[in-house]
Amino acid sequence: MTGETAAAALARRGLRLSLLALLGLAGVYVLALGYTPVEARQGMAQKIFYLHVPAAWSALIAFSLVGVTSALYLWLHDPRLDRFAAASAEVGVAFSAVMLTTGPIWAKPIWGTWWTWDARLTLTLFLFFLFIGYLALRAAVHDPAERARFSAVVGILGMLLVPFIHLSVYLFRTLHPQPVVLKPSAPSLPPEMLRTLLIATVVFTVLYVGLVTLRYGLGQLQDVRDEAADAG
Repeated sequence: MTGETAAAALARRGLRLSLLALLGLAGVYVLALGYTPVEARQGMAQKIFYLHVPAAWSALIAFSLVGVTSALYLWLHDPRLDRFAAASAEVGVAFSAVMLTTGPIWAKPIWGTWWTWDARLTLTLFLFFLFIGYLALRAAVHDPAERARFSAVVGILGMLLVPFIHLSVYLFRTLHPQPVVLKPSAPSLPPEMLRTLLIATVVFTVLYVGLVTLRYGLGQLQDVRDEAADAG
């Protein structure tokens, strides 16, 4: 199997997995709207929870993996690590856009405002802009080695923000609640809501894997074609 054929096959697998996850996401919202209880104080607005929280989870996982693979790239200089970091960053930005869109829609009826500059919101927005800058940097630098090296530094800096975002609800006064506790003896959500949240989180994780696989395959395909053009 040639490099181009292998890359195209990988992209097709990613596409199939992404489409399967999108079908799963539709199923999550059938479950959320039809079979999950309405929250007593927030009403139907709380249903956004099953989209907002898994999108946030996936975005932070994506950016964390960008940082990890960027650090490994600086050590090993393996272009596959850089390609994965780029794919994960693109998918993370997409999930962040979902998170930052659904959050204000949920906040308006509950908090009475679309946006407030509390610690978690501010840090999350800063992380989003940092990775927008990461993608802009990759587009602006044409030398592959320089692009990978500069991008790796930004990716590592972005990863360092992730734990602060998680800990912000403990370190600062914020409107965000503390994370959901998954202790079987004392869950912080009713079982039906917790079940829907966990299913949604699994579906978003599968969607992340599918989209990164698709984008990695497309990136590999472009690299193979660029190398063939340079050789020709």
